[in-house]
Amino acid sequence: MSETVAEHWNAVYGRVGERSVSWFQEVPERSLAILDRLAVDTSRSIVDVGAGASRLVDELIQRGFGDITVLDVSGAGLDQARARLGDSGAEVRWTVHDVLTWHPGRTFEVWHDRAVFHFLTAAEDIERYLAVLDRATRPGALVLLGTFAEDGPTHCSGLPVSRYSATALAAAFDGYELVQSWREEHRTPADAVQAFTWVALRRP
Repeated sequence: MSETVAEHWNAVYGRVGERSVSWFQEVPERSLAILDRLAVDTSRSIVDVGAGASRLVDELIQRGFGDITVLDVSGAGLDQARARLGDSGAEVRWTVHDVLTWHPGRTFEVWHDRAVFHFLTAAEDIERYLAVLDRATRPGALVLLGTFAEDGPTHCSGLPVSRYSATALAAAFDGYELVQSWREEHRTPADAVQAFTWVALRRP
């Protein structure tokens, strides 16, 4: 399954490029605003799950975060980000892996996921994601999640997605504390508007 997923996303990046994918953001304003709102210190370790060629890593480096891991199943997406950053990304840990089978070998204080979780439409995949999250974070860790909202798209890049309200998204993470939630209306490069639900959770 992982190989099939990797092939799919590598093909997407190869076909349309970083700036034309529907989730492209010149500046990841919502993610940055959440980090600011929760006063996340730059000394905290952070993993960006399903980052692809996202520019969040650029902003984290500029802000002074020193312990950054970027994870994606698509090597093509990570290669684009790595090439863009050049020497400034030398200290980033670039990891090509399917999050559902990832064994990080360490824990993180901040887990960031913009638009991976909503691709998990099978209960067993959600369970696998939660198991990895438990292995990869420590008690008290912040979990920042963005998914399509209830009125968001039903598909993305040819794949079906699940859509969530803030209440439903928080409920999927049993035992985690809902710190705060937000709604985002993301404008795509094609000038469409996609509604997102964001939650900040704290691991017990």
